[in-house]
Order: sequence, then C-alpha cells, then structure tokens
Amino acid sequence: MHTISTPDAPRPKGHYSQAIVHGGIVYVAGQLAIDPQNPDADPGDAGAQARLIFRNIAAILDAAGSSLSRLLQVTIYVSDIGSWPSVNEAFAEALGDHRPTRAIVPVSNLALAWDVEVVAIAAVDDDRAG
Repeated sequence: MHTISTPDAPRPKGHYSQAIVHGGIVYVAGQLAIDPQNPDADPGDAGAQARLIFRNIAAILDAAGSSLSRLLQVTIYVSDIGSWPSVNEAFAEALGDHRPTRAIVPVSNLALAWDVEVVAIAAVDDDRAG
C-alpha cells in the first residue's frame, strides 16, 4: 500500500491522502473544485466545478499509474439535484466513451462554496503500477 501526492491536484486540508494504491486499485479521496495553481479562485457553477474536479482526479490517477479510462466507480455528491444535468455533461466530457459505475448523492451541504464533490476508484495500469 502506498500514498499518492501530486502538486497537480489540491493538497489535502486535513489528515488524509489524495489517494491510496493497494492491490492494483487506486482509491481517490473526495475532491472539490479547487484549482491547485490558484486555490482561492471562484469555483464557478456546478458544471465548472465538475470539470475542474475531473481534471484534478485525472492528475491524481496519472500520479498513481492510472487514468480516467481505468475508473471503476465514481460517487458524485451534489448540493442541488437540479445541477445534475450540468454535472452529468461534465462527467461525459471527461470520460468520453468510458462508462464506469457511478452514484449521485444529493446532500444538503458541502464544504464552503462548493456544490460538487467526487470520490473515485480506479484500476492501476499493470505496466505503470509502482
């Protein structure tokens, strides 16, 4: 088991890792729409937040020896179920033809100004596993 840390995704603000790799699987911690180069930037609407989140997840997966095309399961938390169409559009843009399993969970509140949080599980590429 080993932890993943990349400067290309937001640094954890608490006692957790960006991701953990174990047994050929990478477990990505919940990601919010934080630009790692400009953490104080306005995260935008739910669709913009989802796009940034999937860029951050892609960076974490790359550092772990995986990619968005290796996603197995995605859990998406939204503070307003009405934003689901724009979040779903961002999800489809990021993943193209790949269709991992997923769940959407409406919640009453997420941290600070964010409307979307995403947790992901992916397979590690055999030839890139560390």
